[in-house]
Amino acid sequence: MAKGKTSVYFCQSCGYESSKWMGQCPGCKEWNTFVEEVIDKKQTEKVRKQASAAKVSHISDISVEEQSRMGTGFLELDRVLGGGIVPGSLVLVGGDPGIGKSTLLLQVCRNLSVGKEKILYISGEESLQQIKLRAERMGEFGTSLAILCETNLDIIQEVIRQEKPKVVIIDSIQTMYNENVSSAPGSVSQVRESTSVLMQIAKGMNISIFIVGHVTKEGVVAGPRVLEHMVDTVLYFEGDRYAAYRILRGVKNRFGSTNEIGVFEMRDIGLVEVENPSEYMLSGKPKGASGSVVACSVEGSRPILLEIQALVCRSNLGIPRRTAAGTDINRVNLLMAVLEKRLGLSMSSCDAYINIAGGIRMNEPAVDLGIVLAMISSYKDCAIPEDVICFGEVGLSGEVRAVNMAKQRVAEAKKLGFSTCILPKVSLKGLEDMKGIRLIGVENVQEAMRNILQ
Repeated sequence: MAKGKTSVYFCQSCGYESSKWMGQCPGCKEWNTFVEEVIDKKQTEKVRKQASAAKVSHISDISVEEQSRMGTGFLELDRVLGGGIVPGSLVLVGGDPGIGKSTLLLQVCRNLSVGKEKILYISGEESLQQIKLRAERMGEFGTSLAILCETNLDIIQEVIRQEKPKVVIIDSIQTMYNENVSSAPGSVSQVRESTSVLMQIAKGMNISIFIVGHVTKEGVVAGPRVLEHMVDTVLYFEGDRYAAYRILRGVKNRFGSTNEIGVFEMRDIGLVEVENPSEYMLSGKPKGASGSVVACSVEGSRPILLEIQALVCRSNLGIPRRTAAGTDINRVNLLMAVLEKRLGLSMSSCDAYINIAGGIRMNEPAVDLGIVLAMISSYKDCAIPEDVICFGEVGLSGEVRAVNMAKQRVAEAKKLGFSTCILPKVSLKGLEDMKGIRLIGVENVQEAMRNILQ
């Protein structure tokens, strides 16, 4: 090994550093994740000298000004970002291959370039002609959009200093490389150091930078998890790449809430935002079919109505089969045990298949009552009326517990034409002025079953 260089080992999952190889990472407890990297000691000493000359500031001497956010042209994306793009922010966008990461960011470039904002799109995976072919499907672009196909970070850094754009798109971080790091592009050291350079550019020049990150088969961004800690915002695309809908979820956001989601639909012209996800999720709901009920869940500040389907039938197997799509299978098993114990339903000898229609995944406890009513409806083969909606958490003793934002949930149900709402009895307080919808408060699953079997 060359003089002045040393070899260290990094965990690919969490970025834990060690002087020797280990089978299990002490930080994240993952096995066989350590890879060898070479570090230049001279570069480390240079950084130490720069750090010794740095100045500190007292918090009382720092002045704060309200920064104006930049709209992306997508209300759904602005919602997830917390109101728009913050100047000088570093945003990581992850998701499965082909789900729409590059498409969404190119559409954002189109919206901003039409508004005469200076945008720089840097691609390390596609040629100029390929980007042009994808852009032609989206419509007219403004003249303020510049495109660069490059992977050398030193060249990219110099181009950014010359162009001085307001927004920069990096597609993708796994293709970028820093010449000061001897490892290959996409390795732990390259991804970490490249992100560090981009972070310095974003903060130093007050430029908003979006980074596209590939995900592994486990569903996390490829490279060390420390990458997620370095950026300001982490956004993940969810959904089946073969389905029409896409959900953009904020996992981390230093400038807003992490509970918001944005719903998009993939079309031939690109991604189109879905302004009313509830109506979109309920489209195609069967009429007069048993085992189907509409429940209300909340993502961030937005109530979303979704259809819960259940199929409960006698099992011919020694061990009944249980399947859940869109919710936790362990929660389904728990609720089936509650029904058998509190209502006397023979669920232990039945197969159960639970599905949240539309492919959306919801783990909020407020959908418990919907799952319970759907299973009772299928078990009794009794259809629930079309105009009934429900929400509430179900406890182990069969009680129906209160959930937050009850008024907003009822208002959303009323807006979509539902005339009856089954909800926890304790949530009726504060809903006395709600007119135009019948509210049925229940204390336990016995009362809920009586109301749907009338």
